[in-house]
Amino acid sequence: MTGEETIDLLERVPVFSTLAVEDLEQVAMVAVPRLLAAGEVVFREGDESDTCYVVRSGRARAVREHLDGRTLTLAHFGPGDIFGELAIFGDERRSATVETLEETAVLAILGADMRRLLGEHSEIAVKLLTALAARLRDTNERLTRRSFQTVQSRVAAVLAELAADAREDGASATDVLITSTQADLAQLAGSSRESASRFLAVLERAGIITQGRGKLTVHDPAALERYVF
Repeated sequence: MTGEETIDLLERVPVFSTLAVEDLEQVAMVAVPRLLAAGEVVFREGDESDTCYVVRSGRARAVREHLDGRTLTLAHFGPGDIFGELAIFGDERRSATVETLEETAVLAILGADMRRLLGEHSEIAVKLLTALAARLRDTNERLTRRSFQTVQSRVAAVLAELAADAREDGASATDVLITSTQADLAQLAGSSRESASRFLAVLERAGIITQGRGKLTVHDPAALERYVF
């Protein structure tokens, strides 16, 4: 990435959006571009935290594992999102595992460099805390919904969220392509693969989705809402 490309990306990140160009240049100077392969673990729960990341392209997710082996997805990250930002506040252990869902380009920024910037720009700290509070609120709401939803409702909700994310990234309102396997969707919904597969077959017979190898197309995202309760 050139310096200008780095600054253009940082300007789209809410945490940095209020900074002047000369301040963004300082952030760009300490940001290191990295290209991550699909399925790569960026860091694991319990690891030492010393770096935060800004997504340039691709997708990643934060997950935690239950003792029984099930995986709970806490958050998704796409272009312009920041993750691992707790590293900014000290040498805390990672609270979740972050892994890529496809090839993903990121900017890596050391926590020490970010702490220096926070000291110089209080508005970054305010925006960062606001973003963390919003993420925590979304996670709590998701966990509450899942506590009362059926498997069908959880899978439909996951598909609706993924379709909405794709539309935000420029996909059309119909025939939305989602590059996730049945196992991925089951993990996101907190269900077994077999249960998710049975419900996906129901959606396919209804003409709402079409399944392919490692992907599916949502033809009518609005119809998914009928199954979310």
